[in-house]
Amino acid sequence: MSFIAAYLYDKVMAETEAACLQAWRQSLLSDVTGKVLEIGSGTGANLPFYNLKNVKLTLCEPDAIMRKQLLEKVKGYEQKSIQVSTDGAEAIQAKDHEFDCVVSTLVCCSVNNLEQSLNEIKRVLKPGGRFMFLEHVAAKKGTSRRTWQNIINPIWKVLAGNCHLNRNTLQAIEDAGFKIESITNESMRKAMPLVRPTIRGVAIKMDDA
Repeated sequence: MSFIAAYLYDKVMAETEAACLQAWRQSLLSDVTGKVLEIGSGTGANLPFYNLKNVKLTLCEPDAIMRKQLLEKVKGYEQKSIQVSTDGAEAIQAKDHEFDCVVSTLVCCSVNNLEQSLNEIKRVLKPGGRFMFLEHVAAKKGTSRRTWQNIINPIWKVLAGNCHLNRNTLQAIEDAGFKIESITNESMRKAMPLVRPTIRGVAIKMDDA
């Protein structure tokens, strides 16, 4: 992500966070327990919603500017429960089956290789482990919004740190071999129209692969 975009991220997202994202994050993470890996932690928007009494948390953020802001936020929490890593989603430095839960919020849109990232998430999850996700996604095929997503996407990727407007992330999660336990489709209020379609839910690792 560019220097300017990384530093302005929290300000740009403030209205959307207040309108819906904070409530969605809280709902998604309220019952997370055990050893938890969060990929693409950004500036730490999820931190207030973990119960650190029940969680041992590893936060991964490869972007140096984002990570600097994340580390500042971590100082306000019980740090013995939190570890910060520079890992990207495509190459997680963790053992197979190490985590009870992996969390991804507004990350799958911008990873370089979504298939590889999901395979890594599956690798580090324990059998039966949960993948908790909240992602903006492609609009329905045939809609004008999807048409505009496709048109704008090449420029948008350059300006927004490889963020893709038109990824079918739910299909990619299923193709990676996860079982969808719950799914909610909802419009991300106060966001730019082309990024409003979202999914959030829980996917289960079904085997020991």
